[in-house]
Amino acid sequence: MTTKETKELEVTEKKAIEPGAGEPTREGVMYTPQVDIAEDSEAITLHADLPGVKRDAITIDVREGVLALTAMVDPLPEHWQPIYREYQVGGYERRFTVSDRIDSEKINAKLENGVLTLVLPKSEAQKPRKIKVT
Repeated sequence: MTTKETKELEVTEKKAIEPGAGEPTREGVMYTPQVDIAEDSEAITLHADLPGVKRDAITIDVREGVLALTAMVDPLPEHWQPIYREYQVGGYERRFTVSDRIDSEKINAKLENGVLTLVLPKSEAQKPRKIKVT
């Protein structure tokens, strides 16, 4: 085997995909929303910051163990001419793995003041329970 052929067969190291990297499937800028996640005995609660998003522009989908959150922000009116800008207007996209501990049929969502609250109730079999000794 020649040196050229050997180089073509060398294994290259895997490279981590940076958040937001890859081939875009939507036009415009997409951001990863900041989230806080809390858990109690009844549910897992997720709070996602989605400033500028309207209720009808949010899509939440649970499929094959993945909760996908997508939210779009309306673009600025064309007649607006910003003189200073610290951020770009864009949508939000984030995915979470959801275990079978969650009852995906009972997930509910509420948007208030730019914060999306998702409540992911635990399935009855996963909730803690006391066993009475007789």
